[in-house]
Amino acid sequence: MDLFRTVSTARLILTPVGGADLLDLRALKADPRIFAVMLGGVRSWAETAAELAEDVMFWGAHGYGIFAVRERVGNAFVGITGLQDRPDGRGVALRFALWPEAQGRGLAREAAFAALRYGHEQARLARIIAVARASNFASRTVLGGIGMTECDSFTQRGFAMVVYESRRRSPPGEMTREPPGSQLAGRPVNRSG
Repeated sequence: MDLFRTVSTARLILTPVGGADLLDLRALKADPRIFAVMLGGVRSWAETAAELAEDVMFWGAHGYGIFAVRERVGNAFVGITGLQDRPDGRGVALRFALWPEAQGRGLAREAAFAALRYGHEQARLARIIAVARASNFASRTVLGGIGMTECDSFTQRGFAMVVYESRRRSPPGEMTREPPGSQLAGRPVNRSG
């Protein structure tokens, strides 16, 4: 377990995904109740294993990525959340997907907020986005509930999509990192003024 990158909330423990999570990730990502609406859709076992390898390397390269989400009491795997570059170049995006059995208890909001806070406070990302189908009111409620605001919309494979964003508020004089893909990627930016 990576203690430096482990995030604890009142009810959850978030750890960077790793090899020990593969069976849980395979089950989650193969379930159409959850991943049919996710970017890239339902994954095969081989696709999940390849994504896990990419996620581990992404954590190493960037200092942020996808977390496995487990309940503090009992250590049950409930899903994933975290930050990942969007392949369409829109920026670093917050993602979350929880088992239907874990939904309805505020766990998605708790996990997503923890990942968003990690992105701003630990990874020092100036801007984080999230994308949800316009018809996915549960995800949109989570995003609004953690303080993200609507900023754009687009159509993807015939579905209306809504883009949310969160901007880090830096104390005066503090430097932040622009997400990869931005014109200022990799360079510190003074956002205080």
